[in-house]
Amino acid sequence: MSKLTHFNEQGRAKMVDISEKKDTERTAIARTSVQVNKEIYEKVAAKDIEKGDVLAVAQVAGIMGAKKTSEWIPMCHPLPLKGIDISFNWKNENETYTLEIEAFVKTKGSTGVEMEALTAVAATALTFYDMCKAVDKGMVIGETYLVEKKGGKSGDYYRD
Repeated sequence: MSKLTHFNEQGRAKMVDISEKKDTERTAIARTSVQVNKEIYEKVAAKDIEKGDVLAVAQVAGIMGAKKTSEWIPMCHPLPLKGIDISFNWKNENETYTLEIEAFVKTKGSTGVEMEALTAVAATALTFYDMCKAVDKGMVIGETYLVEKKGGKSGDYYRD
């Protein structure tokens, strides 16, 4: 069992000291989804939402979220991100429309970018919701999870 690293000897929160860790290339991929009704799907596809191009704005929000992760998550280190890519994929099963959101984040540094990828998809989904809520507030943001991470002392991780 691994030891939780964000606590000091007194059991109080701390920011982990990463000064001795080696700089390596590190990447992470995270996913989430937003389930919407047919009207939202059609309006987003036609770029007919009053607030503008929903996917473009949500994509920028995801990139901004990744860049600002250390301001959102108290124990995260600010990182020099080298690349961020947000992608979208629509799925339609039995009149259920789901927007799948994926973020790829990359850095070269002494700590990983898992939290940045997770923050990116969360910010993207929340922005999508905000831009479409005037049409329907019943959207459901789905499971948010890490797909994979590469690099670092703990090794690579791939979700089954």
